[in-house]
Amino acid sequence: MKLKEAYALRQLCLVHNTLFIINDDINLTEKVHADGVHLGKDDGSIQQARQQLGVDSIIGISCYNDINLAFQAQKQGANYVAFGALFDSKTKPNAPYCPLNVITKAKQILHIPIVGIGGINLYNQQQAFDAGCDAVAMINALFKKNY
Repeated sequence: MKLKEAYALRQLCLVHNTLFIINDDINLTEKVHADGVHLGKDDGSIQQARQQLGVDSIIGISCYNDINLAFQAQKQGANYVAFGALFDSKTKPNAPYCPLNVITKAKQILHIPIVGIGGINLYNQQQAFDAGCDAVAMINALFKKNY
């Protein structure tokens, strides 16, 4: 089922000229030829993903609220880093909180894109961009009416 859904999503992304990044699963990313993978702390290493997926794959790393982790990810070849949760998150209520000033500090030392995640919606996304995020990830705000 997961593989079938990933293939369908891949095709949808191709039709709409949109990148397809798979969360947490290097093997599934390879099987469906997704554009890249996003890895959390227990999902494998940048080196493993790069070796398995190749130099053209996008590799993103969750850095939670840790600038040092982001700096190390950049040195190891990550294409982007993600910080969060920036706001209260219904999807991951136990995610570590990342103050917006961490994004601002990270922006000063990183040269790869920063993605904000966690509780972001249409009303607070500008705060994430103003802090230094290059992009944001939304889940509930896209699929739920009450956020």
